[in-house]
Amino acid sequence: MNSQERKKITGGLSKPSKMPGYAYNLPATECHVGAKLAKVPGSVCHGCYALKGRYRFKAVKAAMNRRLASIDSEAWTATMAADINARTSRFFRWHDSGDIQSLDHLHKIFDVCKLTPDVAHWLPTREAGILSKLGPEQVPANLTIRLSATMINGSPPKSWPLTSTVVTKGASCPAPGQGNACRDCRNCWDKSIKNIAYGLH
Repeated sequence: MNSQERKKITGGLSKPSKMPGYAYNLPATECHVGAKLAKVPGSVCHGCYALKGRYRFKAVKAAMNRRLASIDSEAWTATMAADINARTSRFFRWHDSGDIQSLDHLHKIFDVCKLTPDVAHWLPTREAGILSKLGPEQVPANLTIRLSATMINGSPPKSWPLTSTVVTKGASCPAPGQGNACRDCRNCWDKSIKNIAYGLH
């Protein structure tokens, strides 16, 4: 199966300029928790970057909607894994826009990770309710799931061992000081780092 055939099944991968590799995005409007938080001033989703800028372009929105629809395809898991394995980068981010849709969706992501054992995966999420239905021990070894705090300057969530926060002071993410890019930093994928503090932007 070539890249165009894979794209027809999965909707294709995204390539955020900040990231060291490829990613996968879904419409932010379909986030279960995030879509609600986007209406709450002071929340980490208020003024969401994925609801403005290039994410509003017709072609980009169409691509994200194709990806959302593709999740139900029986061929999605194997094809996603094949597409990720075909890339040179060994780091992958789930959902630079959007979030997990269900426990079934998350288990499909687990299967993709198992089929791409030499790739480090990172999945940020605000779907605490979905994560509550499984234990951290069920997460594949090559997948780092970080549960995000809901409010700016809020404490890290206590219901999941790996987290992220958004702060106005004391950020640990170095991207703003290096051209808004990860460069050689891979902390988000590093399970030994319990919380990543992103600067408000």
